[in-house]
Amino acid sequence: MSTRDEKQPAVYIILSKRNGTLYIGVTSNLVQRVWQHRNDAVEGFSKKYQTHILAYYELHDNMESAILREKQLKKWERQWKIRLIEKSNPYWRDLYSEIVG
Repeated sequence: MSTRDEKQPAVYIILSKRNGTLYIGVTSNLVQRVWQHRNDAVEGFSKKYQTHILAYYELHDNMESAILREKQLKKWERQWKIRLIEKSNPYWRDLYSEIVG
């Protein structure tokens, strides 16, 4: 499913570098939101810690389920989050090109 032109609820993890600072967020427009992070377009955590690499994302059917998942992930221990990333992205690639392509 392409996320470029559609509003699609998503949870995502962006990071500063492999094993660096992690940021978990939720959005209805993944491409736009990750672009904002990458370009420091919004003041806050992401700009301060330079979290620009999209390491993980999951699409949801509705915003309610995406928000619940975001809250769940934010409560997880760091090692669990790292395992989640490595399960689908073992080389910690920047997935941004996947979602804009």
